[in-house]
Amino acid sequence: MELSEKIAVLSAAAKYDASCASSGSGRAGDGFSGGKGGGGRRQGAFFGATLPAGVCHSWTEDGRCVSLLKVLYSNVCRFDCSYCVNRASADTRRASFTTEELITLTCEFYRHNYIEGLFLSSGIFADPDIVMEKLVETARKLRTEAGFGGYIHLQIIPGSGAKFIRPAGLWADRLSANIELPTDKSLTRLAPQKSGKLIFGAMEEVLAAENENSEDRRRSRAFHPGREAPAFAPAGQSTQLIVGVSAENDRQIITLSGALYRKFFLRRVYYSAYTPVGVPGGGGIPDPRLPEISGPPLAREHRLYQADWLLRFYHFSPEEILEGDSVHLDIQVDPKTAWALRHPERFPVELGRADYEELLRVPGVGATSARRIIEQRRSRSLSYEGLRRIGVVLKRARYFITVAGAAIDRLDDPKRVRRVIAGTDGGGLQLPLFDF
Repeated sequence: MELSEKIAVLSAAAKYDASCASSGSGRAGDGFSGGKGGGGRRQGAFFGATLPAGVCHSWTEDGRCVSLLKVLYSNVCRFDCSYCVNRASADTRRASFTTEELITLTCEFYRHNYIEGLFLSSGIFADPDIVMEKLVETARKLRTEAGFGGYIHLQIIPGSGAKFIRPAGLWADRLSANIELPTDKSLTRLAPQKSGKLIFGAMEEVLAAENENSEDRRRSRAFHPGREAPAFAPAGQSTQLIVGVSAENDRQIITLSGALYRKFFLRRVYYSAYTPVGVPGGGGIPDPRLPEISGPPLAREHRLYQADWLLRFYHFSPEEILEGDSVHLDIQVDPKTAWALRHPERFPVELGRADYEELLRVPGVGATSARRIIEQRRSRSLSYEGLRRIGVVLKRARYFITVAGAAIDRLDDPKRVRRVIAGTDGGGLQLPLFDF
């Protein structure tokens, strides 16, 4: 098979993995420090494409768009996870790269300014340690032989041991072990060859290696200045949950995410709306284990990302995001607005006096605009027009705030306010992800 054909097959096989966004690399000369900006936008002749196959656009936590080469080492897989396009029983075209092909491809795309990094995973075509060894070897040779300074994200293959997880973190910027399903019950039903215990064990191994590396770097700074030990996975670790393929509700998903952030200090939990992938073996008989849906539940995925943002940056607990008997997020309004409408006793908030934590609870006030409010009121008075300029979304905030005692609107009837906000936002699907 020609290399261009492999790229087409193995990039398509990787597209359902959402966990490829980047926090950037701390390596000298990498694309995230400005040396390779604009990846994927420049016209070029490599394989005759303006945007080559396998290049995906992703976003950093500060909102920058970056381009990554997102491919599988191989889409040959021994596992038969019912929801996966690459499962063993799927009637799909199979291909595998060699390590040398991946190195050449990555360096060529990087040199042509198509990409700023590599996201590499694989089907489980052999023993997990063998597969993980191939991924680590690719990353190691990119760094040591090809001189690649861009971002590298490696997926940890379920079942691989510390022998390969530890060196993976020395060559890669980020590692991820995908849980995919929120409970052991769903894993047993839909992906019986996978083990939640093994996946959590991999996360524990990454965390232990991070802690040991931090101590090694501290000692090297103290006793050997200028010879600091290399960082272990400086962009941390992440995971992915598939939304809508199993019966778990939003409360179960958010509770799990909160626990993962607390226990393993993950940088991100990614949520991937389940996309129907066809039938086993191409035989025309639907898998009875899979839900019958016409398309991916994108609105639910969007709300979970917003709830996740509340967990990580707005100091909400899972119990606050879904309270009482509620088990699913409100599709019509974002989760912070839903919380505020359930707690009218907390509002209005006087922006001239509120502390940072109070400001974070106001719909339409994000973490950035909350800091700007505090900074601005130190030197001059606040005004509603000024709030617009610093990023406050007044179409939501107007019901929950006062400025110098003056209000634009009132939270006199939470049901009315909910209807207005839901209507203004067109059902909530166009809400900004970060500043709400």
